[in-house]
Amino acid sequence: MAPPRDRRPGFSRRAQYGVFFGYILAIAGGVVGAVLLALSLLNPSTFAPVRAGMAEVTAPVSSALAVAVDTVSGVPGAIASWWNVHGKNAELTAQVARARPALVAGHLAQLENARLRRLLAVRDLQPAVIVTARIVSSSASSTRRFGLLNAGAWQGVREGQPVQGPEGLVGRVLETGPNTARVLLLTDPQSIVPVRRLRDGLPALAAGRGDGLIDIRVIDTDDAHFKSGDIFVTSGSGGIFAPGVLVARVLQPGPETAPAKPFARPDATDLVSVRAIYTPPPLPEPAARPGTAPSPQASPTADAALAATPTRR
Repeated sequence: MAPPRDRRPGFSRRAQYGVFFGYILAIAGGVVGAVLLALSLLNPSTFAPVRAGMAEVTAPVSSALAVAVDTVSGVPGAIASWWNVHGKNAELTAQVARARPALVAGHLAQLENARLRRLLAVRDLQPAVIVTARIVSSSASSTRRFGLLNAGAWQGVREGQPVQGPEGLVGRVLETGPNTARVLLLTDPQSIVPVRRLRDGLPALAAGRGDGLIDIRVIDTDDAHFKSGDIFVTSGSGGIFAPGVLVARVLQPGPETAPAKPFARPDATDLVSVRAIYTPPPLPEPAARPGTAPSPQASPTADAALAATPTRR
């Protein structure tokens, strides 16, 4: 059945008051809105405080609604992310697995490049280099430490010549054959090399120990104290070894002697260079003092003339 067209509240006082106050509020709201609209159009400066006050009142509500909307809108994305997290993890793991061989190959290429650069530096024959040879074997278990070169007297190798690798000094030639040479390594107990500390020039001796290391020993110096990490190079004293060649690095500190590890490793060195024996330059002659004339020396001609002159009696 269709609703009646008469919408009056009937005889209920509460219903009548409700309808009445509803109309009053609607009319009051319209009036207030019209006043505010007219005020914003005719006098904006006066309407600004009202607008700011309304903004302060409605800002927390707007912020709360915005947070709620963002949270609700982000729920589907979070659910999708959580649903696909296993697939993404597997994909990233596969990418890492595919990239690992390339990374290893690049690292190996870098190491090989550095090694080849060192070999090229060794093969670059300088005037002091006699021949470039290969260490075909070296002793590692006995107390004596020797190496064998595949070059000998026919290639110009002689006893006493120093042997140098890309990383530093290896030793000196002990015996030679036609096409082979025996090298006394730095770590042999019979090997003694004059050295100096790189940071301050302190003189010392590098003596082999027979166990793969060498001892750095002080030379008549009371205030010598070796520190861990000190680098020693050849000093050139006494000849044979040219100055400035890397020898060893100190492993443990010590007051008069300290263990050190050689830079050059014969078991890991491919090519070495046999160099000419270093001869220190001659010392300059002392200059003559001012005002002193050199002592005259009788010449053979003057001696012969005096001998031929007769003497009077």
